[in-house]
Amino acid sequence: MAKDQKKQPRPKAETPKGFRDYFGADVTERKQMLDRIAEIYHRHGFEPLETSAVETVEALGKFLPDVDRPNAGVFAWQEAEVPGGGAGDWLALRYDLTAPLARVAAQFRNDLPSPYRRYAMGPVWRNEKPGPGRFRQFYQCDADTVGSASVAADAEICGMLAAALEHAGIQRGDYLIRINNRKVLNGILEAMGVEGGKPADDVLRTIDKFDKVGEAGVRQLLTTGRKDESGAMIEGVGLRPEQADPVIAFLTSKGADNAATLENLRAAVGASATGAEGVEELAQISDMLAAMGVGEDRAVIDPSIVRGLGYYTGPVFEAELTFEILDEKGRKRQFGSVAGGGRYDGLVERFTGQKVPATGVSIGVDRLLAALRAKGLMGGVDQGPVVVTVMDRDRMGDYYAMASELREAGIRAEVYLGNPKNFGNQLKYADKRNAPVAIIQGGDEALRGVVQVKDLILGAKIAAEASHEEWKAQPAQTEVARGDLVAEVRRILG
Repeated sequence: MAKDQKKQPRPKAETPKGFRDYFGADVTERKQMLDRIAEIYHRHGFEPLETSAVETVEALGKFLPDVDRPNAGVFAWQEAEVPGGGAGDWLALRYDLTAPLARVAAQFRNDLPSPYRRYAMGPVWRNEKPGPGRFRQFYQCDADTVGSASVAADAEICGMLAAALEHAGIQRGDYLIRINNRKVLNGILEAMGVEGGKPADDVLRTIDKFDKVGEAGVRQLLTTGRKDESGAMIEGVGLRPEQADPVIAFLTSKGADNAATLENLRAAVGASATGAEGVEELAQISDMLAAMGVGEDRAVIDPSIVRGLGYYTGPVFEAELTFEILDEKGRKRQFGSVAGGGRYDGLVERFTGQKVPATGVSIGVDRLLAALRAKGLMGGVDQGPVVVTVMDRDRMGDYYAMASELREAGIRAEVYLGNPKNFGNQLKYADKRNAPVAIIQGGDEALRGVVQVKDLILGAKIAAEASHEEWKAQPAQTEVARGDLVAEVRRILG
């Protein structure tokens, strides 16, 4: 090798920042949870849809974080020059499952039924700065109805969300779906004399901080401003004090029940026709949910749900888990939101030029899975396969016959494929695989037509708790006839 030729450095074996690898239980339990949710969506008449992970930047359009820089916010690249000259298309990994739905609804509008109900589950990618709990790739689970302007579609989504959470394992009393309506807020803006443009956007951003700064903080931010925790002054929107009154009335209109809340909202929107329409839609949703058997202990009208109101055009909803967990410092806190959605009537119009109403919900897959684990409903540990150990390399066919019988009986099983010389290493491997059972058959057992079945779960418990005499008795290992192998393993697995 020439002296000037430098040895190529080995690549680093590390996951890129903002990404992560999923092993064993993470993959298995996520699939189990999504299968349960899909079962509910299927019962409600929704059809599965899988779209490409890649969309054109043009199709993503204004929903990109920055339309002037196509690669900002998404992972994007430009195709090579097209034949005959000219720049190639900009393509990007999808950043959610809704933008691809809009493209599909427009592209196949003559083939799809209307309304079109679909659900989709899969990874999405965001080219954002990673941080604690913030990843660049994560799973989403969406269900949407495209083509129906009826609030019955919104009510159906809320009722279906309640059923999906319960079927996934969240019990009644541990969640609450909160429902609001952008039209009510539009009515409030009309009552304030603030409609459209930057003033309306400033009011929306201020309302979005209600859960952090409370009633007094919102009033200050709408008018003269307020000091934050550091003592720095945050500039206010500049409204007159009386202009802020309708916003405060809106945010504090939650009553003892839906009927009281709706009455308070009617007063808050005043003479606004848009606001009155929004309140009436909320009343209809409440009535329809009651008809579905979804009472106010599961879904409730709540004006404090304001996140996403800048995006949605009608009803909005958020599923909140109400049980307490301990944070990393041992403090009690509520788990919080695991799903959100609402009506968005302008998305498909970008492609068709025609209004196409739509409504839907997205479940935070990782958060819901974490909630199920926090409640002890999923273990976070994936049970491994039964391990058939190898005592004699010349009898591999016999060992594979045992594994095949177990598999045909619906039991996970594998044959040890490492060096069988050290039997202790085989048992260490079985422990590392979290195997519940090990199968052992040497030449002597083969001549007698028996196998040794070792209960590894019970064995670990005995090793930790039993006396020396109990351990020597080896109750965790049983000799059975070769023909009883499957039955004995089934007995141990319960």
